[in-house]
Amino acid sequence: MGAEVILASDGVALHLLKAEFPHLRALELPSYRIRYDTSNMVLNIGRQLPRIIYAIRAERWATERLVREHKIQGIISDNRYGCFTRHTYNIMLTHQLYLRVPNSVLEWAANNVLQKVLVKFNEIWVPDVAGVPNLSGELSHGEKKVHHTVQYIGPLSRIRSYDCETEYNVAVVLSGPEPQRSYLEQRLLEQAMLLPQKFIFIQGKTHAKEHYYAAENVEVVSYLTSHELNEVLLAGEVLICRSGYSSIMDLAAAGKKAILVPTPGQTEQEYLADLFARQNTFLVQKQEEIDLEAGLEQVTGTTGFSPGQFATDAFGARLEQWIAAL
Repeated sequence: MGAEVILASDGVALHLLKAEFPHLRALELPSYRIRYDTSNMVLNIGRQLPRIIYAIRAERWATERLVREHKIQGIISDNRYGCFTRHTYNIMLTHQLYLRVPNSVLEWAANNVLQKVLVKFNEIWVPDVAGVPNLSGELSHGEKKVHHTVQYIGPLSRIRSYDCETEYNVAVVLSGPEPQRSYLEQRLLEQAMLLPQKFIFIQGKTHAKEHYYAAENVEVVSYLTSHELNEVLLAGEVLICRSGYSSIMDLAAAGKKAILVPTPGQTEQEYLADLFARQNTFLVQKQEEIDLEAGLEQVTGTTGFSPGQFATDAFGARLEQWIAAL
């Protein structure tokens, strides 16, 4: 579309973006460094709130500097609440217009704060469809108006569906904050090595590319680029992953059956897992109660998404309009 694209992120995401787009300029932003040490979301966030607030302020300062240095005209912020300036046209890309908190008073307070932050942006782009059925449920489809310009741009996914020979019985995609990512990997590996099925584990570690076999039937790779991940997911019969929204959009694009394991303490993931479990779209297991053998038997009774049920290329027209307006 003729736009010069500059990437900005931190940590694991920044490493992945650099590997994915080595020809693009990639800048570093302050890190939120959120951890989920317990299954209590209020406790997790409460302990880290001062650091999160400071990170958002530091993000604002960094964004102002980067806009001046690189003469940036527009910003698309993927859930980074400090990435906007008065001198740019600012888009917030998020599916969370209505936060879910396990306490009604705290939920009211959190959503009021969120609304005050969202109005700083010129538009909100929701990567979902406006009607029913949709992928995000009540997280982005509520009665209260949170912003004057909310655009539903359709699901976003780097996965494209095509005919592919089955190579793996199970593809495990690990993601999310530590230490929960490592806890899940260990529990799944221990059980996978005792089963007859052929597994591939994508660890989600982007600092170095590693590839090895943990057992004769268990292949492990540290991370994959989009093209490589696309091939592996389509070559797997069943996927195992977190119930984060990016994973849900990838599953919609791939049209695969899956076992979802929500991150303990992440109410958004727990909500999405419950939503799709009630619809019998996916099988859900809690991290502390994982039973791979039983799960692989039970997942055959779920429906999954139909390939093409949710178009993942609908955002192009809106993106083109935005770039033209800049």
